[in-house]
Amino acid sequence: MHSLPILDPDSDGTRASEVSDDPGGQSNTGVLTHPARRSSIPGNRRLPSWLKRALPRGNGNYFTHDLLRELRLETVCENARCPNRPECYSRRTATFMILGNVCTRPCGFCSVPRGQPEHLEADEPERVAEAALRLGLRHVVITSVTRDDLSDGGADHFYHCIQAVRAKTGAVVEVLTPDFLGDTKAIDRVLEARPEVYNHNMETVPRLYKKVRGRADYQRSLHLLGYVKRQASSITTKSGLMLGLGETTEELLGVLADLREVGCDMLTLGQYLAPTLKHVPVVRYLPPEEFDSLAVLARALGFSHVVSGPFVRSSYHAGEMITK
Repeated sequence: MHSLPILDPDSDGTRASEVSDDPGGQSNTGVLTHPARRSSIPGNRRLPSWLKRALPRGNGNYFTHDLLRELRLETVCENARCPNRPECYSRRTATFMILGNVCTRPCGFCSVPRGQPEHLEADEPERVAEAALRLGLRHVVITSVTRDDLSDGGADHFYHCIQAVRAKTGAVVEVLTPDFLGDTKAIDRVLEARPEVYNHNMETVPRLYKKVRGRADYQRSLHLLGYVKRQASSITTKSGLMLGLGETTEELLGVLADLREVGCDMLTLGQYLAPTLKHVPVVRYLPPEEFDSLAVLARALGFSHVVSGPFVRSSYHAGEMITK
């Protein structure tokens, strides 16, 4: 393999510095820090060394890409500019994004296009199932854009995608849904298909919601996860957060405590990377050992499975979380 850095859209050609002038581990601004190491952003915009990785070899990447094009399927891997796409595609896996590729919400962190949504395609569930079969997936993750224009937010389409994948592959199905504007009937429709894992990302701490998540609501997202667990206790619930947006340690731990209070089972923590200069900027790059420390804290709170690291995303190695 040859080494190639993942380029930060915010990079101005300078190197990120490491600051150790705060022995207590907490900066004056109160953003999340690690006692041993802190990476600052202003004036030092290039990605730190731990956010550079080798590109995988082999033709798996092309196989996955060509198959998705053939079946006219969208993935969050491409639309959200995920840094893990080369690795996942080379392993012949992807996170399917249904309901089109145009979102109705203007979230400050996401690169998925916004505007007038597309019409639903009735054959999309079968195409998703066909792709899962030909990729040989045993764990299928299905997510979507937010479709506030639809009366059920696209819940019925989720239902049919889950059913089609299970009928054709027998795979474990994980869904990563929007909040459906808190409509419990829509959530119930997804639950009727009995996905093994129900994921809904909190994304960040309450103070940053307006800036980062736009029209989303912290309590509404929290209520969704609690509702799923109350309605179907056997379904594994999961959530994830992006770090490096300016959250404090106390704020983050508050969110984790809230998640445990509503019975959330699994947690992912990853580094936020701004897709473009127009998106919410990164406040700080957390070093790997800080993610490790946060994982220890999260497990102590009672999460059954925690994956925490700079490259972690909510569906990254999702099947392995369940297997473990």
